[in-house]
Amino acid sequence: MDLFVNAFDAVHQWLFETLVQPLVFALGLGNRLEDAHSGTGWLLVGLLQLLVMLAIIAPLQRWRPVEPVRDRAAIRVDVIYTLIHRLGLVRLVLFFTLMPLLDDLIGQLRVLGLPTFHLDHLWPGVTDLPLVSLLLYLVVMDFFDYWLHRGQHSFEWWWRLHALHHSQRQMTMWSDNRNHLLDDLIRDLLLVTLAQLIGVAPGQFVAIVAITQLSESFQHANLRLWFGRWGERLWVSPRFHRRHHSIGIGHETPGMKLGGCNFGVLLPWWDMLFGSANFEQRYDPTGIRDQVEHGRDYGRGFWAQQWLGFKRLVGRA
Repeated sequence: MDLFVNAFDAVHQWLFETLVQPLVFALGLGNRLEDAHSGTGWLLVGLLQLLVMLAIIAPLQRWRPVEPVRDRAAIRVDVIYTLIHRLGLVRLVLFFTLMPLLDDLIGQLRVLGLPTFHLDHLWPGVTDLPLVSLLLYLVVMDFFDYWLHRGQHSFEWWWRLHALHHSQRQMTMWSDNRNHLLDDLIRDLLLVTLAQLIGVAPGQFVAIVAITQLSESFQHANLRLWFGRWGERLWVSPRFHRRHHSIGIGHETPGMKLGGCNFGVLLPWWDMLFGSANFEQRYDPTGIRDQVEHGRDYGRGFWAQQWLGFKRLVGRA
């Protein structure tokens, strides 16, 4: 682990000093060097994720696909979403817009006496060990993410944005980032706020996000794979998550109301605990009922999908 961390830090520093820092000074943004350094780290993490996706997940998709590739144009749009997110473009916007406001808000709360609840201090000598604290924060963040995901499927206004993610009829490893940008913004701000309130260190936060994103890419893969009776209950598999995307199942309760099943992001524990787990060993078609039965348009290209999502939000589509 130390070898990997040291190698990552060395490449991070080289990339920053060689490419990013000169560019920042050339743009007259020398006062944002700290943000630029953080952004370089996110860029490197994204590049490593893309490497893993292409080297490991892509061959698995070709080995045991759930379905043949029918709509390469739709997949190419998903690739655009993935590149935007994994190469840090969304976070770059956050760094220069909303993050300073969030930092000021957290700072004001600190002045008013709101403490940081350092969860890794719960059991000195145990929870403050690097690996233990990382796993502790990973579980807590995943629990919070589970409820965020349920919120995306429970509140009508939020579903109007999140529906874009479920509109992909051809799921692949690229489908995870097919989201409305406003939907991503809401989720990311809530997760960052929680991380600051419970004391997640910046390096730990990067690691948690990287693990989560890579696992989600694997879950969305066009891959006929499950983890066995016990493994399915330890970590979300491609089969478990595909059930969440199944037409009329993953985003509906009986009576065609908002709801669904298998909301777990990393761990299926929360679905099991709160009664939303579905462990049927099936690989159903994916999409949204009104898209299939009534021909509702969710857009073919990136900008069309974003525009239609906004129109749905305000009740115009």
